[in-house]
Amino acid sequence: MKKIVLASINSQYVHLNVAVRYLKKYVEENCDTRLDIYETNINNQLINIIKDLFEKQPDMIIFSTYIWNKEYVFSLIKELKKVLPNVKIALGGPEVSYKWERTIEENSEIDYIFTGEGEKILLNFFTKDIKEVKGVVYREEQEIKYNGMETLIDNLDVIPFPYDDEELLDRTKIFYYESSRGCPFNCSYCMSSIDKSVRYYSIERTKKDLKRFIDSPIKLLKFVDRTFNLSKEKYMAIWRFLLENYREGITFHFEINANIFDEETLNFLEKVPRGYFQFEIGVQTIDAQAMKSIGRINHLEKLAHNIGRISRNIHLHLDLIAGLPYDTYEKFKKSFDYVHQLKPEMIQLGFLKLLKGTKMYDEREKYGYRYFSKPPYEVFSNDFISFGEIIKLKNLEKVLDFYYNSEKFQESVQWIIDTHYSSAFDFYEEVAEYFDKNGYLKVSHKESALFTLLYNFYEEKEFSEKDVFLEYLKYDYLMLGKAGFYPEWFKSEKDGELYDKLIKEENYKSIREGHKNSELERFKYNIFTKSFEDIYMFFDYRDKTAKVVKNS
Repeated sequence: MKKIVLASINSQYVHLNVAVRYLKKYVEENCDTRLDIYETNINNQLINIIKDLFEKQPDMIIFSTYIWNKEYVFSLIKELKKVLPNVKIALGGPEVSYKWERTIEENSEIDYIFTGEGEKILLNFFTKDIKEVKGVVYREEQEIKYNGMETLIDNLDVIPFPYDDEELLDRTKIFYYESSRGCPFNCSYCMSSIDKSVRYYSIERTKKDLKRFIDSPIKLLKFVDRTFNLSKEKYMAIWRFLLENYREGITFHFEINANIFDEETLNFLEKVPRGYFQFEIGVQTIDAQAMKSIGRINHLEKLAHNIGRISRNIHLHLDLIAGLPYDTYEKFKKSFDYVHQLKPEMIQLGFLKLLKGTKMYDEREKYGYRYFSKPPYEVFSNDFISFGEIIKLKNLEKVLDFYYNSEKFQESVQWIIDTHYSSAFDFYEEVAEYFDKNGYLKVSHKESALFTLLYNFYEEKEFSEKDVFLEYLKYDYLMLGKAGFYPEWFKSEKDGELYDKLIKEENYKSIREGHKNSELERFKYNIFTKSFEDIYMFFDYRDKTAKVVKNS
């Protein structure tokens, strides 16, 4: 029997490729062909991957090709043919499903390209004469052949559950799952807009699958449905099932459209245990002209209301995209401030990518787009935003990760913005300029160094109320955990007798255990009442809380 390898080169070690798992399960359930999965990531050296695949001595390797690994895959297949000259190489995935003629013509190492939804195509490829197989690009006597597109699978329930029981024991990986395929929206920059039909797995099948995840020790399951909350009947049935089968320690991640929640849905979501659900919400822009150009609609007041209702217990990621048509630098600033005011746990600042096959790619000349010709095809500039402004936003993205998305500067940074800025964007822009000017964006930083750099930035700006700022900075620093050391700006004052007394009152097993899992520090300003007081604050790292203790 021939040895067939499904190769997945992921963007990070913690990711798992669910697509190759669906392919493997579907093919193996419907024919005698057996498929091996080889999985690695783009941080692995090419020579190591070549060695791994050579040792498998495969007859055929099928690569799952995406925007993040295309360059890597194309470099890899050129080298593989040198050490495995007889191996057949096939590519599938969104990065080769469009303009496939040019791809196979310019890359002699490629024997086959699978275009579109892969399960039926791959099964037919292994069980039929290739002349009868649709969805496959192949060579025949120096000619490139294609028998047309394969139809989509109507009943998704015929696709088996993608994971083995052994895989579900891995607590370190991010697992992916789908309850539907397709998207009805017309976002001009998105590949999902090409397939406007939406197909669903049955509720019964989905519940059965989800129970397997709940009964396993995994920590994070990400639904890959492009917009999870399309059918209220279906998404509410799934959410109710998850709530009825609640397990502490697992989080379910959904990409949702927060514009379309009604009161019943909001009332339900308010009851979900904190940390159980995580939502990714694509705001992208609040500019009406930009929204119209990309085929999106945001009802800003309703969106803000809905996010406010669920923000207390749902972990929120809000997305923005820089480089959209009509979205100038100043307009992007307004979108950023809108999102920042909603106080999500994470603001994901993305940059427009011109993907072949999308409407936006076809309109690239209309808007004067200049973009990277290789993956990830990121925009350099257009008629509305310059390359220099894009670079400024790139720098801002980095400091946003440091001082917002890390959730380690929640009190100190917000106080600076409230006290010294009229716009959150202006703060991050100035911090980014400070980092860029001093070369801090080119090196990595420890947590303690980021605190010191924020302190240095504050000093350089010569802002007033430095004594109050230091109290906020001290608080955030101590909320990280037991301090290994104190930076120069941190002047520590303790009361050993009071500390031991509090440890006894907090039901630690011993004084030693209490000192290990808590901290006591003197403050001259109470950040909770926003008033000058001589107090102590007790930090309990068992539940990551802090409480004020009056200094008698």
